Amino acid sequence: MRFLLANEAVKPLRIHAVDKAHWPLVYDIERRCFGDHSYPDFFFRQAVDAWPDGLIAAYIDGKPVGYALCVPAKEKGTGWIMSLAVLESHRSAGVGKALMQHCLTLGYAALRLTVAPSNPAAALYQRLGFIALGLENDYFGEGEARLLLEWRAYGPTDGLRENSKRSQHTCLS
Repeated sequence: MRFLLANEAVKPLRIHAVDKAHWPLVYDIERRCFGDHSYPDFFFRQAVDAWPDGLIAAYIDGKPVGYALCVPAKEKGTGWIMSLAVLESHRSAGVGKALMQHCLTLGYAALRLTVAPSNPAAALYQRLGFIALGLENDYFGEGEARLLLEWRAYGPTDGLRENSKRSQHTCLS
């Protein structure tokens, strides 16, 4: 995949698992995007070991510019996208979409995530085939509403579905 920054040449975008050398850079993205609501640093180090295929990053010139954490849920065949963040300088350029598309290839029959209703990323998720299961007004505490969204590889009765025919925790705004 190619990526174009304003006033720069086209650069390749590579998505792969985060390794021990890069987790501190991914944690820096987390802090820059989520501030006081960030996961702690040790969480990212442990995620490298606990979910080696689930902690992924988008790299340009060997440096991460965004990441996603997709982990197994309690329900068999279901995953949760626990976090997705893209540096402000790389937003609205397809990085978040590329990370999400990678998550859709991890083999889960269903993926879930939560997103603030006002977050522009909610529209991206819907374009990718996620549908709203509900709204919880105080998900992260008073006044912290979140939509619960779900994507399914298979429709309820029709076998493999086409994502393009279906309406489609994130730091993309």
